Amino acid sequence: MSFIEFENVKKIYKMGEVEIEALSGVDFTIEKGEFVVIAGQSGAGKSTILNILGGMDNCTSGTIIVDDTEVSKMNAKELCAYRRYDIGFVFQFYNLVQNLTAKENVELATQICKDPLNIDETIEAVGLKSRKNNFPSQLSGGEQQRVAIARALAKNPKLLLCDEPTGALDYQTGKQVLKLLQDTCRQRKMTVVVITHNLALCPMGDKVIHVKNGKIASIDINEHPQDVESIEW
Repeated sequence: MSFIEFENVKKIYKMGEVEIEALSGVDFTIEKGEFVVIAGQSGAGKSTILNILGGMDNCTSGTIIVDDTEVSKMNAKELCAYRRYDIGFVFQFYNLVQNLTAKENVELATQICKDPLNIDETIEAVGLKSRKNNFPSQLSGGEQQRVAIARALAKNPKLLLCDEPTGALDYQTGKQVLKLLQDTCRQRKMTVVVITHNLALCPMGDKVIHVKNGKIASIDINEHPQDVESIEW
């Protein structure tokens, strides 16, 4: 059995009388420790997949299994615990608490989970040892995103979900952040899912899931994923 399984997952949003099918029967599997890229244009349904996988939204029908647990059957309270203990989130715009230092932002996440990592070691691992007492406003975009990654990692989650993690960053900084995510996956054997509309990033994934119009257009396996440094876009 795979670590993550999506089986005929559908998501329909109702806006008054209108029904919008965001996902029209999605099937895929992800193995433990894989670095997965979910790629597609804006509106393809990739963020819907991420939100459902992360327990921030429910599917309309279908089956979702993560680590032998059927997430698609969870109620609101169970989904809250799932998000709290099992999932690390990294968003496009960092979502840091502005009046807390970098270290305090990371510390905040460790207070709500069962088996957190060492805060100082995690901050050092993302290269921010000398910046941990700075507030977000005193950090560059790349540094803020690294704080966000440290915050997600410090929870020691089963699954790290990243929604356009380089969308607000310049080219060079974006590469540094992607390298950090790729290294984290390899060194910690953590399952990492990155959503992007930038198709140039596909070669870095162990598995690439292409989403189009709410369906899986194709799934590619990279036998030899490229290091981020060698990818140009």
